[in-house]
Amino acid sequence: MNVTLITVGRLKEKFFIDAAYEYIKRLNAYCNIEVKPIDAAKLPSNPTASEIELALKSESEKILKAIPKGATVITMCVEGKQFSSEELSSKLQEFKLNGISNICFIIGGSYGILEEIKAKSTIKMSMSKMTFPHRLFQIMLLEQIYRAFKIEEGSNYHK
Repeated sequence: MNVTLITVGRLKEKFFIDAAYEYIKRLNAYCNIEVKPIDAAKLPSNPTASEIELALKSESEKILKAIPKGATVITMCVEGKQFSSEELSSKLQEFKLNGISNICFIIGGSYGILEEIKAKSTIKMSMSKMTFPHRLFQIMLLEQIYRAFKIEEGSNYHK
């Protein structure tokens, strides 16, 4: 299975980079994983609605270009469906059984993702109703993808 994670914004802090590297290293035993960070649009400290809209359009263009051809898209968004770890594992197994071998998760920027991107999604997924820093969220998602594979293999990691 090929898993791509597109993120708006880049990891900067060493501890986040180290955590991401650790999960990517672990995931390589289960899938081909690629993280594709794209630069967030630059905005003033108090952007107007039109400035935000322009930024989202710019980010969306970059996201669309980064989605691998033929990938099944899972967009991370607050209004998405919440999955337990077991349910996410089952969904990834279901994809495999149905011959889907390219999965692309998308994490938008701090102002979200345009509906145009969400409309291309097979699944709109939410991890929580809570708000998390984008850099931490990337680590959390990598961990949950890793956990999904560990659940599938029946390991003790999930316990």
